Amino acid sequence: MNTEKSSEAVSATAGQTVENLHSFAAGIKAEDTARDAVAETKSTDAERGDDTGFVPDDSIEERCPAIFEEKREDVTYGAFIHDTYYSDTCRMERGCSILLPADYSKERKYPVLYLLHGIFGDEYSFSNDDSNRIKEIVGNMAADGLIEETIVVCPDMYATSDPEQKPAFDPESVLPYDNFINDLVNDLMPHIEENYAVLTGRDHTYLAGFSMGGRETIYITLRKPELFGYVCAISAAPGIVPTKDSFMTHEGQISEQEMRFADGATEPNAFIICCGTRDSVVGTYPRQYHELLEANGVDHIWYEIAGADHDNNAIRSGLYNLFKRIAYDRGR
Repeated sequence: MNTEKSSEAVSATAGQTVENLHSFAAGIKAEDTARDAVAETKSTDAERGDDTGFVPDDSIEERCPAIFEEKREDVTYGAFIHDTYYSDTCRMERGCSILLPADYSKERKYPVLYLLHGIFGDEYSFSNDDSNRIKEIVGNMAADGLIEETIVVCPDMYATSDPEQKPAFDPESVLPYDNFINDLVNDLMPHIEENYAVLTGRDHTYLAGFSMGGRETIYITLRKPELFGYVCAISAAPGIVPTKDSFMTHEGQISEQEMRFADGATEPNAFIICCGTRDSVVGTYPRQYHELLEANGVDHIWYEIAGADHDNNAIRSGLYNLFKRIAYDRGR
């Protein structure tokens, strides 16, 4: 895998402000680019599909239907809280934002989605951005009886043991993202299962991530497939395998031949990888992951979102299709 851009692109990115780096963490705040692109290529309502209903099948829809993105007067949505836990992996207290259902009760059990942010992000990247419509998608689909009410956990994915270390575009600075698999499995998941009313087991445990979070979602899934029944990697960043992009040289976590499940592994019920056709940050890397997985015989679902950039159109699409597949498998 080798997709290089000009040195000017690297310099421009390195000089961005913290505010501009939001696009790497939780998506560019773009509302309608994907919808506009779909409208350009499909001329009739019949071709575009019914945007007012839900079809219970296992097909992929490029865009999340408006009925699931929009706030409804008859639906009460959950709210994010903040929590901390001690990480033996990082040897310090770490934080996470948790979206609890509006009627959350410890008297019942809920499935849980672990949702991973991109580079330069933290546990607030998704909870502070209403444009991703996470509350609405989860709340509306649950209100319609399509999915169970679901807890969404948004961790700080930068799993370093050095409080002074910060993310940057160099090999050493991105290593804590690769270390997150240990924090997730050994520290965060046990904390959530001990302190919140979550259903345990892979069929009730989901994993999704955007950009760098998408990269780690793929890596974690390949290494720990027995833990997650439903997975979606959105606009996944490069670096799972060795490559050089416009920002840095990636040493890689595994080789191209290792982009596969171990022999005899329990594989996810659904392993989705998606990306916008106009992604200006990760470019064709998600497609290259798809091609590597396909070449290595890994069962997965690949699709592109017409017109979407490195933005929350892609995030909303990925999350919707993840939950749609869960709904289908549950016979909703």
